[in-house]
Amino acid sequence: MVLPTFNEVDNLAWIVGRLRACQPSVDVLVVDDGSPDGTGAVADALTAADPQVHVLHRSAKGGLGAAYLAGFAWALAEGYDVIGEMDADGSHQPEQLGRLLVGLMDADLVIGSRWVPGGSIVNWPWQRELLSRGGNLYVRLLLGIPVHDATAGFRLYRRTTLEKLRLESVRSTGYVFQTDLVARALHAGLTVREVPIEFVERVRGESKMSPQIAAESLGRITRWGLGERVAQLRTRATRGGRP
Repeated sequence: MVLPTFNEVDNLAWIVGRLRACQPSVDVLVVDDGSPDGTGAVADALTAADPQVHVLHRSAKGGLGAAYLAGFAWALAEGYDVIGEMDADGSHQPEQLGRLLVGLMDADLVIGSRWVPGGSIVNWPWQRELLSRGGNLYVRLLLGIPVHDATAGFRLYRRTTLEKLRLESVRSTGYVFQTDLVARALHAGLTVREVPIEFVERVRGESKMSPQIAAESLGRITRWGLGERVAQLRTRATRGGRP
């Protein structure tokens, strides 16, 4: 499991401990973006104490997507057949990882989803829920993809899936990265499965999400989605014999 971190000194040991306890066979890679609060030192201590915990230090904060791309590249180079991602703040519960593992049995990408039947959230204000639900509905309609939680960050990928997604061409480094990879998987004809999870708002530390970041992500998705639709229309027109 790849865990990107930036200023998660209060959460990292706690979440890694839970993950290793409930899934002892799962290895962990912490990707720290030069956290000034000492998160990197905590990661080093965890690595020294447990051979199944690894750390990748990056010199500066480069965005969520960039951290995951670095983590995926490391995991692929190390030969892992299943590569996952999850937040380090406790919002994704390691105890529910088993649901994703079951879902991966007949899928190429599994998403732990808040917005499918059985999914839920804990301790979110209604404004944030509205923003997430509305944003995902907008993504679903604009991009024409049958995924209810395209922005979710609790996932499992098969190795073969990541190899087909042309990760070297991914330019989205922020939160829109999650949507980008879902769309790429579907366009490649891969099977994307959503399984319900309970998402819990962090209790320690500060959230990295803000209205400004959400607005920026939706703006990028809009430009990207409209470009995709224009390309589709041009393709249809060409196939129909029209200029």
